[in-house]
Formats: sequence, structure tokens, C-alpha cells
Amino acid sequence: MRNVSILGSTGSIGTNTLDVIKRHKTLFNVVSLSANSNVALMLEQCQQFLPKKVVMVDPTAAADLKAQLAKVSLEHIHVNSGHDALVDIAGCESVDTVMAAIVGASGLLPTLSAVKAGKRVLLANKEALVTSGQIFIDALNNSQAQLLPIDSEHNAIFQCLPSNEQQAIGQCQLKQNGVSKVLLTGSGGPFRTLDKAKLQHVTPEQACTHPNWDMGKKISVDSATMMNKGLEFIEAKWLFNVSPDDIQVVLHPQSTIHSMVQYKDGSVIAQMGNPDMRTPIAHALAFPDRIDAGVEPLDFFSTPSFDFEQPDYERYPNLKLAIEACKYGQGACTALNAANEVAVSAFLAQEIKFTDIYKINETCVKNFVSQQVESIEEVVALDLLVREFAKKQVLIITKAGNDKKKVNNS
Repeated sequence: MRNVSILGSTGSIGTNTLDVIKRHKTLFNVVSLSANSNVALMLEQCQQFLPKKVVMVDPTAAADLKAQLAKVSLEHIHVNSGHDALVDIAGCESVDTVMAAIVGASGLLPTLSAVKAGKRVLLANKEALVTSGQIFIDALNNSQAQLLPIDSEHNAIFQCLPSNEQQAIGQCQLKQNGVSKVLLTGSGGPFRTLDKAKLQHVTPEQACTHPNWDMGKKISVDSATMMNKGLEFIEAKWLFNVSPDDIQVVLHPQSTIHSMVQYKDGSVIAQMGNPDMRTPIAHALAFPDRIDAGVEPLDFFSTPSFDFEQPDYERYPNLKLAIEACKYGQGACTALNAANEVAVSAFLAQEIKFTDIYKINETCVKNFVSQQVESIEEVVALDLLVREFAKKQVLIITKAGNDKKKVNNS
């Protein structure tokens, strides 16, 4: 039986992980859970899975959860709060498997804690690799940890690799093992065919309506801008130890093929399935075994035909920016991720337009592209610096928009 800690248990990945686990109670034991502030859902999860420890990052939410647990006679569940508590449960001795599903850069330090403690780390937090790159890989190489990718694309690539390369995440030698290219698929999001002139007018609600996947708001917006694919591009570079020129993004609107690996002999191996995150989660939880994920098998007689397209960088400038950042170096990647988190948050709060996300991201990358990042402390410092700079860009855009409205109304 594997003893599991789920970082971000109330999010989309976290809830899907628990859905898989409840189908296999003899295989997995939930030791600890964490969330930011969703007390109601965390209370339900505590009642169903009876973890020993829970971390609510928000102190007020932690106090509320303690009170709620006492009412249902679960006061023995230890509740803590704050980011340091996340680091503690990720590296806890009683845990051997950590699902790293905290969205954004805030998941970096807990995920690193799990790696340094030698856990089996199921990586759903792509930002950890995007923001720290070589630092993260070095920590992995210097530990006994096993890293398994959860993003559907990276999990698909992993499944299509030779078995010896699956054991060498972060140190893969794909060229020497017959691989010529990694093909990273993406649906193109909800605005793949929308008139480009209308992109500046799309709403957060429209951006969060993905045609195939059920995801959280931040990731849904990233999918609409294709920044999500850009971050996955950077993640793929580090996971599979390849150069940017060895990764190709392919638009595949049906999201049936989750990604592919092209071999030197002309073969292309693809991993397919219905778009459901429980498939890669179940694969990583049980690896190298296979277990029921609760996902319906692919019906080839009702599956739509496959379409493939090249990405249009005029429609998806964030994707091009991410690929460029991957080539520039770590400072650019760290800056890109921090800026994007601020910009997406501002868009969801209706402070800026959809197309302003790229403007803020580009400005921040250009401003910090030459920044040297050689330690985790420098990563954290740069992340904070870029966020403050990005927030100022949001204010500049907001002020310009308000001034324009005043002129038009006068």
C-alpha cells in the first residue's frame, strides 16, 4: 500500500486523484491533504479519507476547518496553516508518494521538499520545473526520488518512450535511443477559429470554457492563450532532457491523441484516450502497473476523425514567447511564469483585456531576460520581483483604459 500526500486536494487534479484512490482503497492510503481556503470541500475529503494531517494555507480557513472537524468528531486530524506546513507534509517520513498539484509557483518549494526527501513525486505542477529548471533537475538527480509526469501531454510522452528512458527522467538520452522528436499536442483552446480582431473582447467566462477538458480557471485561461502549451514546452525540455529544437507543438482539436514521440526509423508512437485526467493520474499512481481509472475506453467507431494544424503565432503570441523564453534561459522562464500568473489573475478580475495578458508577459520577459538565476533563493527573489513589476504593468494598462473611457464619455 502506498501512503499518499496530495498537495492541492481541492483543485481539479486533487479531486480526480482522490476519485481514483477511492476505487482502490487497498492500494492507497491518504496520509495528508492540503488546500488554500476551500473549507467545505476539505471537510468532505477529511470525512471520506480520514487523513492524519491537513494544511490550509490560509490561517482563517485552517481555524474554520478545525472547528468544523470538531463538530463531526474528527478533531484528531491535525490541521496546520502556512506555506512552511506544505513543505513539512511533502517531506514527511510517513509518506512515500506525493501528488504535487498546487497551481502556480507557490507549489515549487513543497515539490522540491518531496524530491529532496526521496519520494515518488507525481508532478502536476509544471511551474516548478518552469521556474527552477536545472536547479530542480539537479535536486532530483541528487536524491532517491522518482519523478512521474501527470500533465496529460508529458504523461503521454513518458508512456511512448523506451522503458529504459522512463527510468531516466531529467537525464534522458533520447537521441541515443532512437528518438528524433517529441510531438506536444494541444487543442488550440476555445478561440482557435475566432476572428483575431475579436480576441480583445473575450470575457473570462468564455476563456474558461474549454472545448474538451474540465480544468480550473487559471489553467483554462492559459489554454485559451496557449501559454499552457508554452509552459509545457519548457517542462518537456527539462523532463526529457531535450533541446527546444527537438520539441514540436502540434494543434489537435479533438484532444484524443495526448502527445507523440517520433523515432528515427520513421515510426511515430502516440498515446490516445478520452480527455480525462484520471487516466494519467492512475497511470502514475500505480506505475508500472495498470489500474482502473474510472474512464470510459476510447470508442473508435464514434471518435471524431483526427485533425492536425500548425500553431498560428499571431493568434497565440504567448506560445511563441514561451518558446523564446525556453531558448533565452532560466531568468526569462522564471519571469514569464510570474508575469503570466499576475496577468491571468488580473484578466479573471476583469482589470485587463484578454490580449493584455501577452503585453504584460512580453514586457516582463524583456525586462528580466538577462537575470541570472543559480539557486532556489534567487528563483524565489526573482519571482517576487517580477510579480511586483507585472502588477505595475496591470495598473498602467488599467489607468490607460480608464483615461480612454473618460475621453470617450466627455
